[in-house]
Amino acid sequence: MTKLNELAPREGSTKNRMRVGRGPGSGKGKTAGRGVKGQKARTGVSIAGFEGGQMPLHMRMPKRGFNSRNRKDFAEVNLWRIEQAIAAGKLDAKAAIDAEALLKAGVIRRAKDGVKLLGKGELKSKLNLTVYSATASARAAVEKAGGKLTTTKPEAAQDASAEA
Repeated sequence: MTKLNELAPREGSTKNRMRVGRGPGSGKGKTAGRGVKGQKARTGVSIAGFEGGQMPLHMRMPKRGFNSRNRKDFAEVNLWRIEQAIAAGKLDAKAAIDAEALLKAGVIRRAKDGVKLLGKGELKSKLNLTVYSATASARAAVEKAGGKLTTTKPEAAQDASAEA
C-alpha cells in the first residue's frame, strides 16, 4: 500500500513553472513575453470593462429605477420562527414580545428599522406581540391563536399601504 509521503504526480503530468525575465537564453528574457512597451506591458494593469473604445457593456445596458434615500429596512420574522424559539425555551410566550426580546432570543440578528411579522407557519401559543408592521395573514394567525398584535407603524402610513 502506498504511503502518504510517497505520493507523487504521474510521470509527465506536471510541468515546471516558466521563470520569465531571466536572460535571453531562456526564451522569455527581456520583455518576459509581454511584447514591447505600452499599457499592457506595465505592471498592475487590468483594464476591466474596457472594450477597445467600443461602448462598454455596462454602459450599453439601460438604467432602471432608483434607490430611495428614505427606504426602511426591516428585520422580517415568520411565525414558525417565533414558535420555534418558544419551543426551545428562548422566548417566554406569557411575556410581551417585541424587537428587543426577539433580539435577545436570537430570532433576529439586528432590529434594523423595526420588525415585520410574516405569516409563514403555524402559531400554537397565545402571544402578546409588538412589531413595526405585520402581514394580514400574520395578523389573522395571531388573533386566531387568541393573541394580541400591536403595530408601531404610523397610522397614515398604514392607511396608505392598505389602499395600495
